[in-house]
Amino acid sequence: MQEFIDKANTLMEALPYIRRFSGKTIVIKYGGHAMADEALKESFAMDVVLLRSLGINVVVVHGGGPQIETALNRLGKKGEFIQGMRVTDAETMEVVEWVLAGEVQQDIVGLINAAGGKAVGLTGRDGGLIRARKLKMLDHKDPTIEHDVGQVGEIESIDPSVVKALQDDAFIPVVSPIGFGADNESYNINADLVASKLAEVLKAEKLVMLTNIKGVLDKSGELLTDLTARRIDELFADGTISGGMLPKIAGALDAAKSGVNAVHIIDGRVPHVLLLEILTDQAFGTMIRAR
Repeated sequence: MQEFIDKANTLMEALPYIRRFSGKTIVIKYGGHAMADEALKESFAMDVVLLRSLGINVVVVHGGGPQIETALNRLGKKGEFIQGMRVTDAETMEVVEWVLAGEVQQDIVGLINAAGGKAVGLTGRDGGLIRARKLKMLDHKDPTIEHDVGQVGEIESIDPSVVKALQDDAFIPVVSPIGFGADNESYNINADLVASKLAEVLKAEKLVMLTNIKGVLDKSGELLTDLTARRIDELFADGTISGGMLPKIAGALDAAKSGVNAVHIIDGRVPHVLLLEILTDQAFGTMIRAR
């Protein structure tokens, strides 16, 4: 009997969150270890479908770094990174496009549909979603130095019309972080930045970033559960936040400053962590707020 009472209590705990978030938009950045483990992939798809069935507008923006690296290795090409960004020459851009917009995106779409949802894959070209330009990357230590990272883009603008149209018909958009430029050239854009900017434009209630770490850690490896803009600046300055975490945290902070009510960086290795984060009192990972 106690087992059934516990289940009922869990449902009652979720009720105020369902009321609060129904009709609102939640943007989810999906990446890391959760994309490599079959059980976690199915868990993620079921969570997304359940959230949508509760009336929450879910938008998924996915990464695919490990999959791109595997494809490049098959071609005998080694990936290169500068300040957390992948250097993307023309050959690498071709690989990025077919891995992200083909293999990875369609896998996610298929899993969500198999779980009972209605997912649709998009890239920046669809509906003019993501317009981009070549990223001018200045060196963090010496801003007089500019790094050439090839066809890596920065977001010029986002037109969310196609996303909103899909949401109106209860579809779940799955967005690959590929933008297009003025001459129809393709750009590889960091998925964390795309998710953050999309959350801003959609005026999302939450931006949730699934990663392969517990959240933002201090230098001793302890989880930092609540970060402000001022504290993040300190962590940038002393090197606590570096490498691949730089664009993730910068994008999350921009989203928080631009009106997204809550930004969470959570551990995608925990089964059903999305439901635990959104529909229960239990807090996971790091929350980022403007003040």
